[in-house]
Amino acid sequence: MNNNIIFIGMMGCGKTTVSMELSKVLPEFKLVDIDNEIEKSTQKKISEIFLRHGEAFFRMLETEKIRYFCKQKSNQIISAGGGAFENEENRKNMFDSGTVIYLKTSAEEIYKRIKNETHRPLLRNNFSVEKINEIMTKREKNYKLADIIVDTTGKTPQNIIKEILGVINV
Repeated sequence: MNNNIIFIGMMGCGKTTVSMELSKVLPEFKLVDIDNEIEKSTQKKISEIFLRHGEAFFRMLETEKIRYFCKQKSNQIISAGGGAFENEENRKNMFDSGTVIYLKTSAEEIYKRIKNETHRPLLRNNFSVEKINEIMTKREKNYKLADIIVDTTGKTPQNIIKEILGVINV
């Protein structure tokens, strides 16, 4: 039985922060950030992979990493990229591997959190609340399939973690 805790949601929803904080509370769990794993194995930044090789190539690398970490290991806190849950194979691997938690956040809140970041390839052009909303709307039907949905808007990472620990079995 795999007991991974897998975070999904839009860029800027708090996956990295919440997973890092949760790993401090659950030290027996290994922290795995899929984007970091891709950067480690390719020796390239995600933005560079998008720029040089395109989104399809990046998604292939992402699927390989998700397959590897979901199938081979347990006791992990996995932070998946914002678009990873769009892929059916990724969704199946994540569901088979543990509890999938969707960190739901408003487009306005995401915009506030990431407006000064330059490493987000999908938002390089036409960055706005409307653009974030457009991406969110496309992904929402899959995000809603998650085992647990936690609204992070206006909450601290500590409050989010308390909420998660209240509903998962670890």
